[in-house]
This record gives sequence, structure tokens and C-alpha cells, in this order.
Amino acid sequence: MTLLQIHPHDRNRPDASVDHEIQAIVHGSSTAETCNTDLAAGPWDFDARPGYGPGSSMGDVIPTGAPRQGELPAAYREAPEAELHDRIRAAKAALGDRVVVLGHFYQREEVVTHADYVGDSFQLANAALTQPQAEAIVFCGVHFMAETADLLSRPDQAVILPNLAAGCSMADMASIDDVEDCWEQLADVYGPLDAADEDGLVPVIPVTYMNSSAAIKGFVGRNGGIVCTSSNARTVLEWAFARGRRVLFFPDQHLGRNTAKAMGVPLDQMPMWNPRRPLGGATEGELADARVILWHGFCSVHRRFTVDQIDKARADHPGVRVIVHPECPMAVVDAADEAGSTDYIRKAIAAATEPTTFAVGTEINLVQRLAAQYPQHEIFCLDPVVCPCSTMYRIHPGYLAWVLEELVAGRVVNRIEVPGDVADPARVALERMLAAKP
Repeated sequence: MTLLQIHPHDRNRPDASVDHEIQAIVHGSSTAETCNTDLAAGPWDFDARPGYGPGSSMGDVIPTGAPRQGELPAAYREAPEAELHDRIRAAKAALGDRVVVLGHFYQREEVVTHADYVGDSFQLANAALTQPQAEAIVFCGVHFMAETADLLSRPDQAVILPNLAAGCSMADMASIDDVEDCWEQLADVYGPLDAADEDGLVPVIPVTYMNSSAAIKGFVGRNGGIVCTSSNARTVLEWAFARGRRVLFFPDQHLGRNTAKAMGVPLDQMPMWNPRRPLGGATEGELADARVILWHGFCSVHRRFTVDQIDKARADHPGVRVIVHPECPMAVVDAADEAGSTDYIRKAIAAATEPTTFAVGTEINLVQRLAAQYPQHEIFCLDPVVCPCSTMYRIHPGYLAWVLEELVAGRVVNRIEVPGDVADPARVALERMLAAKP
């Protein structure tokens, strides 16, 4: 497992703060552009409102009953940035090894600077396993990530999400009700879905991306399926094809399409499943011929990247190296030089021995952090508009200070707990993933 552990000497880097850049845009001291000037406000301004908040997912439809965050006390809303940093450091010092703070690659710099570990969602969930002495795991990410940490941690360890409104619009695009309805419709087309044919293959294997709810992971575990990450999606699809005629892949259509295409699956054997239409909008013939059935979901961060942006980067920066995330649309992945997970992108830049210009298609917080960390290179985001992940941006130092100081006072707030009837099959799906080695 590759994971970045933060050490004190890493603190003396150039300013990588997306928040500082947005503030400069709003106050007129920067000529850059942001997708929404509301990003300059504190996220607590949006906690009581329905929606994902300003940023890349602001146009996505949030499910009824999505978690809301209660009001953050004024002492945290009104505190200056420097005071919040001091309070966080003091609380962490008081708690010692009783707490571990995990920070996702896409978190704002003001939060990542306090993380004990930085990584992607699965790396961080596994990092929690290396801290058996920790009574609390503060997961600075989004809801499904905290659920995964709860699945993998000990029952007596409390997993805390600093802002309950930090969900994920992509994960929400595959609800458990819609997936179970899809499964029933597929049974009508293919017959019993647990019945193997003469080759020992069942009609369809469900595969869910890590970016999904615990309920979806539990569904997959109960139905012979498996979880994947952006790093091991190909290995997982190979595992699934060894057991089933076809794969139902959710919630991200782009990761599924890009991975299967690279494996040689023709596009006409990858019909889309739109849960708002009968048979997902496909015909029975298309479903019969399918190798991969793609769920109609996407990441709003990575959907912002375009081929035109790549063309402009190449025109403005001859010799530029374009790396994008596989959650980007297929045309963008095809036009790029490379595609890979957040950890792949980070490693590729770290491994470059000569000064290089990189155009990166992934979340702006990671891109700006890499640009600050590797000043010998020119590193910029393909999208010129500053538009962070709406839900990652809901985690703010004010919330981190609040949950840590509550722990100091002996109170656990914002605990994320997955019920046992969901957790048990979800762990099965995760264990299958861990056993599926390249």
C-alpha cells in the first residue's frame, strides 16, 4: 500500500491553498475564474440547505433524506484561520495517539496540513488499520469513505466525519433501491442470476466502484460481486469475467467504460443502464449481447475535463505531458497521454527526473498541492476554472477543530456506523477485492 505520511519538514512548502486562490478571485486580486463565488463562504452557510453546495456537483440532484449537518458553533465559524490551526494542533497534542486524522487527496490544504496520513479512500481506510491504539478515526473525506473505514476498523473505534453534509453525488447516483430494481429486471431477461451455465459462468456479476455507499457494497457482497478502485479496476473486471458472462458496473460509467475498452471490450457490448427507464433504456437484444452494463453515473469533477482543454494545453505548452483520471469521459482519456488513479498521477509526477510541464485532469486541490510540492515542474489543471469537489470542500478546519475538541471533552460527534446486516456482506465484497491480485 502506497500512502503519504506527513512529516513536519513538509510544512514549509509554497502556498497550495485553493481556498486562498478563491478568496483572491472574489476580492479581485486574481484574474483567474471560479465556477461559483459562493465557494469563498464558509461551508456552514450551506449546511441547512438541500444540495451538495457550491462547486463541481452544485447542479446534481441530491437524494431526499441525504445527511445534513447541524449548526457549527459560532466560535468555530468566526475564528480566524490561524486560530483554528492552533486549536487543531492543541487538540491533537492533547489526544495523542488516541486519535488519527486521515485526509483525502482532494481535501483543501488547510485540512490536509493536519492529517496524519494522506491518500485515496481505500488507502486511508487501510491506514486506520495500522493505528490499533486509536480510539477515534477522524476521516476528512466524504460519507462513503467514512463508511468504508468503519467497515474495516474495530467495533470499538469511532469513525468521525467532520461534516455530515460531505456526501458524494456520484455515489448517490446508484441508490440501493434502484440497484435492486435493476437486478430484478436483469433476472427477468437472463433468468436466475445465481444459476451457472455449462461453462460455470453466472449471467451477470455486480461490480461496484469504491465510490459507493455501504448499502451498495453490501448488495454486491450478497450477490457474488466485488468492489474495485480506480487502481485495480482491470484486475477486478478480469476476476468478474472469470465468474460471469457479463458485468453490471456502477456507479461510474466512465471508469467502467475506459477500463473495459482498454481490455478490448467493444463499445457496442457496453450498453448504459439508466435507472429511470425500463430495462435501463436498453433492448433485450443489447442486454443479451452485453459484456459490461454501465450504470448511468459520473463524477462531476472529472466530467468538467474536455478534449478542447487538452488541445489548448498542447498548443500553449509544446511537449506537455497530459495525465487524466479514468473517471474522465472516454474521449478525454483517449486524447490524454496517460490515465490513472490519483495515486498514479502523484507517483508519475514524483518520478519525473527532468523538469516537465504536466497538464492534469483531476481535482484542483490535488493539482495545486502537487504544483507546490514539485516547483521544478510546471503543473497545472486542465480546467482553467477553479471548481473544487463540492462535497470534499464541505470539510473545513472549523469542523475539524470542533470534532477534535469534542473528543478532548470526552464527546464523540458525527460518528459514522454501518449496521451489521449491511456491514457483513459489504466486508465480503471488500475481501474479494483484496484477494484479487493483479
